[in-house]
Amino acid sequence: MLIMGVFTLYFLIPIFWLLVSSTKTLGNFNSTFSLWFTPTSLADGVTNITKLFTYNDGIFPRWMFNSIVYAVVAGGLGTILAAMCGYALSKYRFRGREVIFNVVLGGVLVPATALALPLFLIFSQVQLTNTFWSVFLPSIVSPFGVYLSRIYAASSVPDEIIEAARIDGSGEVRTFFTVAVRLMSPALVTVFLFQFVSIWNNFFLPLVILRDQTLFPVTLGLYTWNSQVSEIPDIRTLVIVGALVSIIPLLVAFLSLQRFWRNGLGSGGLK
Repeated sequence: MLIMGVFTLYFLIPIFWLLVSSTKTLGNFNSTFSLWFTPTSLADGVTNITKLFTYNDGIFPRWMFNSIVYAVVAGGLGTILAAMCGYALSKYRFRGREVIFNVVLGGVLVPATALALPLFLIFSQVQLTNTFWSVFLPSIVSPFGVYLSRIYAASSVPDEIIEAARIDGSGEVRTFFTVAVRLMSPALVTVFLFQFVSIWNNFFLPLVILRDQTLFPVTLGLYTWNSQVSEIPDIRTLVIVGALVSIIPLLVAFLSLQRFWRNGLGSGGLK
């Protein structure tokens, strides 16, 4: 418990600092204790949030919207594709199945940053750089999701249930969506959470491939603001407040989906 308490403080103190700092003005950073609020924190916090959402013609809400679309829509499609691929690799016997699975495992080992330049060259050939699709399309691919879906499908979807569905006249697609998806739902929640977090934190690919600020995700947008701090000191507060606001969707996703994740871990332990 002592070790867990130490690590809990280690992870929570930066978030608490972010919360406290977002309620301060630029002049209060050096004149007050950095880990506690000031007498005017509430009013300053409201002012900072108002400035954040109105600065530069309200570009920050646009960045948040872009990140939500990238993470939720692409993460959802990536989860469905990963589930279909993992289910097929687990339940169907065909030539080259293990080769395909080994290639997928190889994709898990390749860092996403190493693919940014090749993706830029590919999209430049088809005139898709600096477009929504140049960030969206790579985000729906999840080798780890395919790996996890195959492992979970093999253990949680009995062959007998699939055969019974086929005998009752259910097609392969219907069997997958009505039977397999329900049994694999804890694993699919895990895949979606991994996809959501990785897409939300995606930075290098948008940095390489996007130039239009209206297409930026929030990570790249805050980076561009942070790079202007030396020229515009007042923007430092907006970067801090924006960083705090940008983690709220992550917290909401984990808190709302954790019960499905916990149920999946429990059922996996029973198996």
